[in-house]
Amino acid sequence: MSRIAVFPGSFSPFTLGHKSVVDRSLPLFDKIIIAIGINSEKNEYFSIEEREKWIKDIYKDNPKIEVQFYEGLTVDFCEKEEAKYILRGLRDSHDFKYEKNIAQTNKNLNPKLETIFVITPPEMSHISSTIMRDIIKNGGDVSQFLPKEIDL
Repeated sequence: MSRIAVFPGSFSPFTLGHKSVVDRSLPLFDKIIIAIGINSEKNEYFSIEEREKWIKDIYKDNPKIEVQFYEGLTVDFCEKEEAKYILRGLRDSHDFKYEKNIAQTNKNLNPKLETIFVITPPEMSHISSTIMRDIIKNGGDVSQFLPKEIDL
């Protein structure tokens, strides 16, 4: 049986923090599916196609990484992909409180799923997609916070 993890998120944009979580988790899993969630009620700043291209460019030489889109519940997507793990990054205690509740709910919805938390390195704990979008919208340079493959 393969150890498959799903790393769900909007990844708008995919930051060095996200990359750190994936890179440090690679030895733990046979496959990591970076799952870009589609929320029809959310007006994303970057198109799904842009986000997919960025992530595929970053991991183009890594056969353990897949990039997919999904709608609906993450637990349903995990079941469809035969994933037994959900991968989540934690920057601080606020993230932990929020993510813990989601993990416990997911466990109730599918007792076979385990959520794996990966702590973001201190030098990346302040990086968030929301802050990156604000900087971009106001004409700032975010290149130091994003993988080199993302050229905005």
